[in-house]
Amino acid sequence: MDKPTTRPTISPSRPSSNRNLRDMDSAEEKLPPIAEDGLIKVLQFVIHFAVKVLAVLMTLVILWGVADVFYVIYQRLMTAPFMLLTVTDILAIFGSFLSVLIAIEIFINITVYIKYDALPIRMVIATALMAIARKVIMMDFKDLDWPYIIAIAAVIVALGMTYWLISYKPKPAPQNER
Repeated sequence: MDKPTTRPTISPSRPSSNRNLRDMDSAEEKLPPIAEDGLIKVLQFVIHFAVKVLAVLMTLVILWGVADVFYVIYQRLMTAPFMLLTVTDILAIFGSFLSVLIAIEIFINITVYIKYDALPIRMVIATALMAIARKVIMMDFKDLDWPYIIAIAAVIVALGMTYWLISYKPKPAPQNER
């Protein structure tokens, strides 16, 4: 009896040559196949083109972000006291780094969408977790009201539980030996 494969089927409207296929997670939502209706085909082509434009723009944002990291480090090192970093300076540098990493995660989400016609749900949740972690790292808790802090904590718990539930794979039950 053949085992079912977990590899995605490739949409007929896209060439399959030189694809880096990998096993898709169950947490990735496969998009419906290309419709036979001519208008829908045109609209789907427009959407795929727009996503490719977003990938190019995200690449430019990442490069701009890397340049910003260099600028922030240079700016913090050149201000008094010369070549010394305070805790505030280090947090500003961390914020710049994390912003670039979040942009890279978004770029990866876009490329997965382009390559596999799939919405990488787990990666999107992980990106959101990284973004909220950046927010927490950059927070100045002295200036925040307690409801705001509780709301941020609730978002972190909700995203963490969502990620865990999506990633959870139960262990197979042990077979009784006779």
